[in-house]
Amino acid sequence: MENSTYYAHASNTNKLQTVQSHLYGTASLAKKFAVPFGGEGQAELAGMTHDLGKYTEAFQRRLQGEAIQVDHSTAGAIECWKRGQYPAAFAVAGHHGGLPNGGSQTDKSDQATLFGRLKKKEEGRLEPYEIWEQEITLPQMDALDFKKRTGPEWVFYTRMLYSCLVDADFLDTETFMDGQSRQVNETSIEQLWDKLQNYISDWFPPKGELNTQRCRILEQCRKEGEQQSQGLFSLTVPTGGGKTVASLTFALAHARKHGLQRIIYVIPYTSIIEQTAETFRTILGAENVLEHHSNLLYDIEEANSQTIQMAKATENWDMPVIVTTAVQFFESLYAYRSSQCRKLHNIAGSVVIFDEAQMLPIPYLRPCVWAISQLVKSYHVSAVLCTATQPALAPAFREFLPTVQIKELCPPDTCQWEFFRRVTIQQVGRLTWDELAERLQTCSQVLCIVNTRKAAQEIFEKLGKDGSFHLSTLMYPNHRKRQLAEIRHRLKEGLPCRVVSTSLIEAGVDVDFPTVYRELAGLDSILQAAGRCNREGKRSVQESIVAIFEGEGKVPPLFSAAIGAGKHVMIHHTDITSSEAIHDYFHELLELKGKAAQDKERILSLLSTEFFPFRTVAERFQLIDTPTRTVYIPLGEGAELVEQLRSGVVGRRLFQQLGQYGVSIYEKHFVALNESGDIEILENGNAILYNTALYSNETGLSLKADSGKGLFV
Repeated sequence: MENSTYYAHASNTNKLQTVQSHLYGTASLAKKFAVPFGGEGQAELAGMTHDLGKYTEAFQRRLQGEAIQVDHSTAGAIECWKRGQYPAAFAVAGHHGGLPNGGSQTDKSDQATLFGRLKKKEEGRLEPYEIWEQEITLPQMDALDFKKRTGPEWVFYTRMLYSCLVDADFLDTETFMDGQSRQVNETSIEQLWDKLQNYISDWFPPKGELNTQRCRILEQCRKEGEQQSQGLFSLTVPTGGGKTVASLTFALAHARKHGLQRIIYVIPYTSIIEQTAETFRTILGAENVLEHHSNLLYDIEEANSQTIQMAKATENWDMPVIVTTAVQFFESLYAYRSSQCRKLHNIAGSVVIFDEAQMLPIPYLRPCVWAISQLVKSYHVSAVLCTATQPALAPAFREFLPTVQIKELCPPDTCQWEFFRRVTIQQVGRLTWDELAERLQTCSQVLCIVNTRKAAQEIFEKLGKDGSFHLSTLMYPNHRKRQLAEIRHRLKEGLPCRVVSTSLIEAGVDVDFPTVYRELAGLDSILQAAGRCNREGKRSVQESIVAIFEGEGKVPPLFSAAIGAGKHVMIHHTDITSSEAIHDYFHELLELKGKAAQDKERILSLLSTEFFPFRTVAERFQLIDTPTRTVYIPLGEGAELVEQLRSGVVGRRLFQQLGQYGVSIYEKHFVALNESGDIEILENGNAILYNTALYSNETGLSLKADSGKGLFV
């Protein structure tokens, strides 16, 4: 069969796109996407070569409906490799199946590594594709200067280049299939700045001392945003100091000055992300803010044009303001799949704010800091570590960014920190659960935070049920939301409200209690808990008590280092809220853990010792690596969703909806429930709760299997 015209795609309406048209269209977009980090030439080459393997008779037969498998990615990778353009070769090789490991020169042609695939042509395992030379002229490229970057830096660069290619490939194909280009948000940073100014206009002149202090912080952030060169910043603002709006002010002012394209907020937990995104939507307009995390689903089937645009924007973050989770952000930076990497090139040329930076998980701390350093060093990113309890990350940044100093945007003399002091912290020693429950029962409104789900359930059971509430991750997310809504209502109305919770309530959840009890934990957790006491400043410092106690039982191994560092600080500092105490705590914690514990999967070592280990790194870099299994609870709307699952309905949309009715439990608990016949295990390894009597409207999923034999932390 001889073809005079070679095609890349066929639409549902039998339209045909030529390979030549697709390659030039993809190359043009990829080149544009790579401008912020100077990768235009490589990106253009990757775009021009990625589908050279479609210049084969076999692929043309496949396009006509013949059921054959055709490797159309390796051909372009070979052409890039022959020209010494190794990053482009990796990007092209992985543009459908994901970035491969580099492997070694001894790999065989049937191996999935790049070295293995490069041998396919010489071993006759690749369809002839040379006809491309009659239609395509590849751009001339200078030889790469491999001294310009270290090995790990080339890996990072290649992933960013890959992002440009796969996003360009998707978009050019989508435009052909749809017959029109994707609708994009064209709101400028200047327009967002005007919206912010309109929102804060009645804040000035400030009324009252609290607003005066907040406005000083905001003005300081505006000034720094307009004056500072791009780089690495910290924003250390006391709780109640208006950190969210102040950081947005810096970001927009800085983006205006340097011509940056977007603002990205990286937040540790979804419990914070929802309220932060809502604040930004109020200020900037809902159409300009993309909230992207696992708990949010944009329903295209019932959508209007705006939500369709939002759904598509989750693929590549082509929006002016992104609010996302640390898991989404960092796992994408270490991913190998195209679906996760498409967005990466849109991080370049942005202001990225890491809210609650102290919550970066210690086992992955060094890879996270290294990734931030790469973005600042080579991708025109200004990064802000934004927190009320600034961790001692400076040594790690000095190691990875030796020529860049962390600039504090809000020095201590900006505002009167003492004015924001809302609570009195007391140490009350060891308490049994009975003693603790007795203390809680004497309070009309009180929050008690403990370290384990088991403790939360035990203490709650000892309280009178009138006005008492329990919160933990043993309750499915929709249940917790309803519970929190009732808690906020009772607090506002002055009704009795005694809450026993795990640490989930510390992470920026907007509640205001007159008294808080906190089981001994790390200093960061204690200060976060203190932020739930007298949050609005309506009570005196003296009557707003945060009581630190030691509870029953042994310290959970997960918290031992943090508690040890916390005890060290309490012994050596009278005021544990001081900046000196906080710095001492994080320094002690990181010293106790050591460098090895800050990169427990040896990610940085892998990048230095293995040849482009994309897949190995991605498999190891799992920011949330707790070995848990999900049990879906068939109650309320969850019952209908579970029936859909049982009837054979599957798909991303259903599982995202089911996520609101899922409880994550440890393997030991899962096994006990299974042995007692209380769950129905699914093919994916998760389960449906069969015995709904084990789920309480007060405390969630019981820690005991129906046999009553198991009780787990």
